[in-house]
Amino acid sequence: MKSQEAVVAVVVLFVIASAAIAQAPGPGTARERGPYARIAFLRPHDGDSADFEAGYIRHLEWHRQAGDPWTWYGWSIWASSDRQRWLVYATFGHSAAALDAPVQPAEDERDSLLNVIPHCEFTGSGLYEFLPALSKGSTEPTPAPRAELTTVELAPGASKAFEAAIAKGQANLAEETLWYRMIAGGSVPRYVRLRPRAGVAAVLDGAGESTLPEDAARLAPRVTIEILNLRPTMSYQLPASR
Repeated sequence: MKSQEAVVAVVVLFVIASAAIAQAPGPGTARERGPYARIAFLRPHDGDSADFEAGYIRHLEWHRQAGDPWTWYGWSIWASSDRQRWLVYATFGHSAAALDAPVQPAEDERDSLLNVIPHCEFTGSGLYEFLPALSKGSTEPTPAPRAELTTVELAPGASKAFEAAIAKGQANLAEETLWYRMIAGGSVPRYVRLRPRAGVAAVLDGAGESTLPEDAARLAPRVTIEILNLRPTMSYQLPASR
């Protein structure tokens, strides 16, 4: 009887373990590629920029030690009407399943509360979908020294017409131009466009391409263009420049 009970116990444990493995994200889930991106903004407290940057770098070290497979971009806003020196942090190219399987989320939050949150304010965090039909390039931007960030807020119900207007010019794009549609995180419809560039001169040289087509512009009550500086020390696992 005891041997039979032992066999039953082993079988039960095997079934439980198998169910847990089936329900847990697979080892490659966090690395699955897809069209989704997270883009967020942090505003350092006045007079606290140095401590904020040091704390953020410590937090990225936590990601390294935790074996985070994601890439995290960090940009400082260099030219803006009201967001000067804010940090833009973002991660690109994820599947929906990967978004459900970030590295150690509870520990990530705990380390962020320790090293980052005391020195800044979260001012926005959005989930976006990459739009290849409007873009030139892949879902993940080139880690260029500068980037032009355009935020477009549309009139309600204008998304379909706006995307059609932008898509007309896609074949004529000369440089990397990446469009993303907001899914959650703020008022919609909203779009962002990233244009990685080698420097300010390259941004200015392409100023003509920065202008939205007329039939798209009339659908957008608010368009904001900002210039970003890439911060390699405040980024994690950046890909090689293409």
